[in-house]
Amino acid sequence: MRIRPLLWALALVAGFVYITSRADWSVRQIFQPLQRTGRIWTAPEIARTATFGADEQNNIDIYRMANAATVNISSVVYRQNWFAQVYPERGQGSGFLINDQGLIITNQHVVSGRAPKIEVKLADKSQYNATILGTDAYHDLALLKINPKGKVPFLKLAISDDLVVGQKVIAIGNPFGFDGTLTTGVVSALGRTIQEQNAVYENMIQTDAAINPGNSGGPLLDSHGAVIGINTMIYGSQSIGIGFALPVSRARAILDEYQSRGRIATPILLVSAVYISGDLAEALELPAQGGLLVQAVQAGSSADQAGLRRPRQTVIVGNYEIGVGGDFITAIDGKPVDGRDSLQRAVGSKRAGDSLELTVYRNRSSVKIRVKLDEAPQTL
Repeated sequence: MRIRPLLWALALVAGFVYITSRADWSVRQIFQPLQRTGRIWTAPEIARTATFGADEQNNIDIYRMANAATVNISSVVYRQNWFAQVYPERGQGSGFLINDQGLIITNQHVVSGRAPKIEVKLADKSQYNATILGTDAYHDLALLKINPKGKVPFLKLAISDDLVVGQKVIAIGNPFGFDGTLTTGVVSALGRTIQEQNAVYENMIQTDAAINPGNSGGPLLDSHGAVIGINTMIYGSQSIGIGFALPVSRARAILDEYQSRGRIATPILLVSAVYISGDLAEALELPAQGGLLVQAVQAGSSADQAGLRRPRQTVIVGNYEIGVGGDFITAIDGKPVDGRDSLQRAVGSKRAGDSLELTVYRNRSSVKIRVKLDEAPQTL
C-alpha cells in the first residue's frame, strides 16, 4: 500500500522536471534571434530611401533660396536713465535684400530710435554696418543700404494685389534671435485694418504662419519664393496664429519714390479732427451722416494756406471738450467720410506733393477745398 504513494510522488517530480526543462527551451528559442543580432528595436527599411513630398520639397527649395537673402538686423540706440547715464539699448529684427548691391527692406520700428547704429548679419555670417536711406513711418517701412564686398543674393518682389485667402505662404526671419527660421501657413484674411497706438495700418495681410518678436521686417513669401509681404506685427504679445504683414505693393511704391526723388517722402496733412455723427452731429447743427470736425490746423501748413478753418470756440460734451465752428469734412476725393481713420487712409494712399479734394460743410452749405499734402520729416 505504501508503494503507490511513492510512485505518485516520483511521477510528479518527473513531470515538473520535464515541464521546466521545456519552458527553459522555449524561452531560449524566443530570445535566440535577438541574442544573435544584438538589437532589440527595429526600423522601417524605407526610411533609408525616402523622398520628400511635393510640398516638403517646395518648402526646402524656397528656404535654400530665400534664407540666403534674409538678414538679421541689430540696432543699438543710446538712451539716458534716471541718473542721466547713457546706456546702449539693443533691438533685433529681420529684413531682406532686394538687389545684389545691398539694398534692404525692413520695418521702420526695427531701426527706430535716436542716433541708431544698425548692424546687419547675412546668412553666410558676414556682418556689415548699414545706413538708413529713408523711412516711411506711416507704413512702418525703412530702406537700408550695406556695402557688401561682392554681389549678394536677393529676393524678387511679387504683385500683392491678386492674393487669395487660403494660398500657401512662408515666413523667414529671426524670431527671438534664432537666425534663419522658417514657418509656413496660409493667407488667413486680406484687407485687415489694424489700430496700434497712434498708427492705423491699412490693407494688411493676415496669416497663421508663426510670427514672433524678431520676425519683424522679414519676408512673407508665396509658393514661388517671391515676396508678397513684410512681416510686421502679431495680435497680442505672443504668437497665437494671427500675424500681419504689410503688402509688398507699398514697398514697391517707396522704392519707386526713392529712385525718382532720391529720398522717401511721407505725405502728411497737418490737421487734427474728431469724427462726429448721429445725434451729436445734429445737436451741433451738422449733417447727421457724419464727418470729421476740424480741431486744429498747423499754422503755415498747406492746409492752412488752402483756407481750412479752425474751431472758433469749445463746448463740453459728456467728458470731452470739443472745438466747434470750424470746417466739417464730409467727403475726401468724393468718398464719404465713414470713420475717424478716413483722412489717414486717404493721406496714406498719396505721395508728398499730391492733393486731396476735401468736401467741407461750412455755414450750412458744402464747399470743396483742394489741399496739397506736405512732406513729413524723417523720423528714426
